[in-house]
Amino acid sequence: MKVTITTLQMHRPSSHAPRALPDEVRLERTVAVAPEYARFLYGLVGGPWFWTDRLGWTREQWVEELEVPGTEFWVLYGEGGPWGYVHLHPLVAADGTHVEIRYFGLAERAIGRGLGGPLLEHGIAAAWSLAERTDVPPTTRVWVHTCTLDGPAALANYQARGLVVCGTEETDEDMPGEPLGSWVSTGGPASAVARPIG
Repeated sequence: MKVTITTLQMHRPSSHAPRALPDEVRLERTVAVAPEYARFLYGLVGGPWFWTDRLGWTREQWVEELEVPGTEFWVLYGEGGPWGYVHLHPLVAADGTHVEIRYFGLAERAIGRGLGGPLLEHGIAAAWSLAERTDVPPTTRVWVHTCTLDGPAALANYQARGLVVCGTEETDEDMPGEPLGSWVSTGGPASAVARPIG
């Protein structure tokens, strides 16, 4: 499968505050995230698309990823459990902290409710204010990768929040014929999970 990967970035925070989220949801900051929960969120949000690269990760790989100082998850909760999340992954550089929006998205039950834009706005604001809550230098860059394996609104959503395209790349990936779905991706029994990529 041909996959187009797009990198976007911003070098200064938005002058607009994030929009308020509706009363039926709440957004919670979570640190020291258990690897089991991080993997569950990844599968819950990514299952309807083609998020497969980390399904084959070991627990130790998840632990190493989550132990990076300053890592935060912002989890959106609605009726019945999590409705989406933003995973912030900082890298301290010579000019300050570069914060990657490592993963962002909504669970299927939350799609179409107008939550994607406001959740991303809150995630971006949290990336810019990361040094206020953690022991990392001030943020100088917020960036993200998205690709044609993500939801169809992903790229436009990032651009609408002020992230600017700074690079594209095309690759060939060995992917299943269709998305695995959240049930299989979160560990539910089914036929064999496709070979992970990346």
